[in-house]
Amino acid sequence: MRVRAFAIDTRDPADVDELRRLLDAQAFAASDVIAVIGKTEGNGGRNDFSRGLAMAALEHLFAPRLGVAAEQVQDRVIFSFSGGTEGVVAPHMLVLVREGERASQRRPVKRLAVAIGHTRAFAPEEIGRMPQIEETARLVREIAGTLDLDALADVHLVQMKGAIPKFSPEQAQAAERAGRALRCDMVGSRAASALGVALALGEVERAQLSDEVVCNDWSLYSGVASCSAKPGQERTEIVVFANSPTWTGDLMIEHGILADILDIEGVRAVARKLGLTLPVDPAASPLVGVFAKSEADPRGRIRGRRHTMLSDDDISDTRYSRCVLSSVLAATLGDTRVYVSTRAEHHGPLGGGPLAIVARLPEVST
Repeated sequence: MRVRAFAIDTRDPADVDELRRLLDAQAFAASDVIAVIGKTEGNGGRNDFSRGLAMAALEHLFAPRLGVAAEQVQDRVIFSFSGGTEGVVAPHMLVLVREGERASQRRPVKRLAVAIGHTRAFAPEEIGRMPQIEETARLVREIAGTLDLDALADVHLVQMKGAIPKFSPEQAQAAERAGRALRCDMVGSRAASALGVALALGEVERAQLSDEVVCNDWSLYSGVASCSAKPGQERTEIVVFANSPTWTGDLMIEHGILADILDIEGVRAVARKLGLTLPVDPAASPLVGVFAKSEADPRGRIRGRRHTMLSDDDISDTRYSRCVLSSVLAATLGDTRVYVSTRAEHHGPLGGGPLAIVARLPEVST
């Protein structure tokens, strides 16, 4: 079994021409594509239509090739798009293809392994609370269990699109009267999803978790999770990236935790784990995917000095933090094709966040 990855620059959110060309040329089979992850040039907010446009274009591209209706494509392939390409970020998509059969022989060198899954549907009152945490943890462990890992420490990224099921004003009012106001929003879904990954991978203990710690105890976090959330989505979509001794190919992933959005040394540390020489040559870049979470530090200070990202009424703090971290990543690594998602509740330490890098390395013969 191996993962192949195709990084494609896009002209606009609906641009699937290069992906169509690859499929028509039989570079890979549509049935082997498991996920497409990308950045689109929208505002990254709740009214960002660029993400929906990208996913609709992909649905119509894959539907006839998979022999299903367009609305059924996302049951087979996970599309995870993040809006916001402020500054230097190149709009792009990363197509992940899984090919071959499971091997029994364990090799001395581990290579990238990827698998996907969906949680059960959530009720609105479960979002941001223990039911969402525990169901997310259950599925992450289940997916990781299919990858023939030596240990859960070999999981380096869990990419998620969190659930935000629809609810009526009457439901919200009833929950308020009952003393358990709904947390069914992006904040609650991102936070509980990240803590679910932390629970699954042993980054936190079950005894440390409760409804009350969500968005309160910032000492509890995952250094591997990367979650955004989608209003109207009833279940969470999950992509697990790991290194496995039974998978082959030329791809490998490593991760680390950035202390803040200026943490250049943290970026270099992850690159060193992959043996990369920085900056890379963009024309022959070994970088396949760069995934990070950014946050305007809610304490209002970075490295001891005040910042104004949270008090600027002209520009959203999400756009500021995406632009800063994306620029730091691009300048340090030498490539502008980076994926940065904002707001990082329980994703890394307060003001910081996880970073994962997938790189193409020489293949190793068995």
